[in-house]
Amino acid sequence: MELKGKTALVTGSAKGLGKRTALELAGQGCDVIINYLESEQEALEVKRLIERMGRRAITVQADIATIEGANKLADEAEAWAGGVDILVNNAGPFVRKRRLFSDYDEETIIRLLHGNLLSVMLLDHRLLPHMRKQRWGRIVHFGFGHANEARAWPHRAVYAAAKTGLVSFTKSLAVEEAPFGITVNLIGPGDIRGVNKERSIEEAETEHDPESPLGRPGTGEDVARVILFLCERKSSFLTGNVIDVTGGFDPIRANIKDL
Repeated sequence: MELKGKTALVTGSAKGLGKRTALELAGQGCDVIINYLESEQEALEVKRLIERMGRRAITVQADIATIEGANKLADEAEAWAGGVDILVNNAGPFVRKRRLFSDYDEETIIRLLHGNLLSVMLLDHRLLPHMRKQRWGRIVHFGFGHANEARAWPHRAVYAAAKTGLVSFTKSLAVEEAPFGITVNLIGPGDIRGVNKERSIEEAETEHDPESPLGRPGTGEDVARVILFLCERKSSFLTGNVIDVTGGFDPIRANIKDL
């Protein structure tokens, strides 16, 4: 197993893309810290699945969209494992309903910015010392497809601003931490929805998605496989990159009729 003996923290890993990522990392030998906000039973089920693989796991309830929650998660990770080798910042609040920026309330704006940018910075900052000490680490941030281009995304203004800011932070941190053997990259998932977030490629290969240039829907395994590659020991030359996992689909399709 490529990552045997490593400890991984995946935020928002009770369900969706985070769950699939946590299970794939465990399959490669990682012990895993499972983070959740409200989905306690789902988090416990992920813990059971990982332990059946012969790996260790704990669940930590923490709202990473708050400073207190980010610090709580870092505290418990350090108490359990002394630090983490792999940090996957998957969690981040998202408002599915399309909404003009002028219609957002102040609380939602702050939560979207904190959950998608500030909390990532805080977790990275807290958990970097252990990686620096051992001179090895892997940090993976989550953005969205084409975030690297910083284009307009009408009705997603706050979320897009936070994630495109995260692109710049990813590149800066990658340069700063490269001398310590730490890589930092950002994954831009495509429009992967519902149950597909936890499914395997095999489960989706026979299905047709008319909006996908590839012809099939994307899955959690599509995303997790890229993360596994980034975490491999020999992937040390790949850092500061934004990797779109979209099947060729462009999720930012502004419709002038909706403006």
